[in-house]
Amino acid sequence: MKIFKVLIMITILLLSCAKKEQSKSTDSTVEAPVQPKKANKTIESDSLNEKNTVAFLSQYGRESKSDQVRIKTRLGNITVRLYEETPLHKANFLFLSKIGYFNTTCFYRVVPDFIIQGGNSENLSTLGMRNKYHNYRVPAEIMPELKHKYGAVAAARDWENNPNKLSNSFEFYIVQNKNGAHHLDGEHTVFGQVIDGFSVIDRIASLKTGKDEWPIDDVFMEIKVLN
Repeated sequence: MKIFKVLIMITILLLSCAKKEQSKSTDSTVEAPVQPKKANKTIESDSLNEKNTVAFLSQYGRESKSDQVRIKTRLGNITVRLYEETPLHKANFLFLSKIGYFNTTCFYRVVPDFIIQGGNSENLSTLGMRNKYHNYRVPAEIMPELKHKYGAVAAARDWENNPNKLSNSFEFYIVQNKNGAHHLDGEHTVFGQVIDGFSVIDRIASLKTGKDEWPIDDVFMEIKVLN
């Protein structure tokens, strides 16, 4: 009888230990916390200024895959392909096109057998947008293989007190001379090429202008990013 009682007590003890081990095993199984997904960092268009130009445009360029724009005018449309070799200028032109800056501007300088130049106007909204972004400039991306041939699109710049040939971010010109404007090679950043609308360039270049080379009748533009 004593042996029977002892066996019962041993059985109870063994069952109790098994339950404790099972409890410990259950308690030690903890689900890993769900890690929140990192949100993709996006750039704020209002954050661009003269101090973060390179960082801003570099990131904008990575996020934008487009490489063509269409310049719409009352005299017809011009299609431009932007060069991958000049990523900062490409991103800058796409950015200004996207925010509608160029839609407030016109071709304000016309020199037959040379260039047509745009990206500015007497419109107060043009001045307001330029001031908003502190008239930032873009570092030169002058590539020897990108020449001032007929239809080349290049950035205007100041020639005085500008040893690094920084580009005016807002103003550009298109070479209208069929022989090119190769005396400008190495002096300005060529960042695009007209691929359609050459006759429109010639029509703009033939307009009557005042003494300041500004067309008597404004040629406003509207630029749309393609593809």
